[in-house]
Amino acid sequence: MAKVAFIGLGVMGFPMAGHLKTKGGHDVTVYNRTAEKAAAWAEKFSGKSALTPAEAAAGADFVFVCVGNDEDLRSVTSGENGALHGMKPGSVLIDNTTASAEVARELYAAAKEKGVDFIDAPVSGGQAGAENGVLTVMCGGDDAVFERARPVIDAYARMVGLMGPAGSGQLTKMVNQICIAGLVQGLAEALHFGKRAGLDIEKVVEVISKGAAGSWQMENRHKTMNAGKYDFGFAVDWMRKDLGIVLTEARRNGAKLPVTAVVDQFYGDVQAMGGNRWDTSSLLARLEK
Repeated sequence: MAKVAFIGLGVMGFPMAGHLKTKGGHDVTVYNRTAEKAAAWAEKFSGKSALTPAEAAAGADFVFVCVGNDEDLRSVTSGENGALHGMKPGSVLIDNTTASAEVARELYAAAKEKGVDFIDAPVSGGQAGAENGVLTVMCGGDDAVFERARPVIDAYARMVGLMGPAGSGQLTKMVNQICIAGLVQGLAEALHFGKRAGLDIEKVVEVISKGAAGSWQMENRHKTMNAGKYDFGFAVDWMRKDLGIVLTEARRNGAKLPVTAVVDQFYGDVQAMGGNRWDTSSLLARLEK
């Protein structure tokens, strides 16, 4: 059992922290900007809550963070009363936020200055993956630190991999989002075409999903897309944030991402339709408006 802090109890962080307590058996203290949510977590999981990130991190062996973006991450780690101010030498800061590779490298250096280790560890699998403890975790950092942290991360994961030095986890998450953006747009166009052609979508998917066209998105989203229901999984606002990170990194490293750039604009159209909180499969709604 380790002493663990978890900072950020959104739709992902709340259940992830829960798995660290129930499945991992760790001593968990949480912090959330909305104190009522931290109190609710502490009551549900028989854990503890703290008033600041630094207080939550005090004496912890591992400090997890899962917040919204780069600036939120800087605030709860390096800002006033941030976690790094409370962490003990030799402890590990593990960031589950989907953020930039730049901020990951920045925090790696800031942690080292304080005698603390750092791993960037963004996740994939959405809210359902967090609730069921079956997330995919893409890590960047030092080998020895990863080996120390992996057994703790396992509490909410089904796949954990070290992808390279600091920032590599975030870069891998960008690859993940590039793949998803193209797949969802392709599926949306295919379903739209099939419906316009008068085909029975269920019969079509039953056949083509067993061949080269099959994908997780097709298997798990085609029914709800066909029904015009978009309240499942990862929100459009979050995807646009992630694709913004991807496109910024691509401008830096020279990668050419024409499809990703176009799909990002399509998600902007969905936002303009009021679909900010619809899930990413709502690209079909744009085609059918």
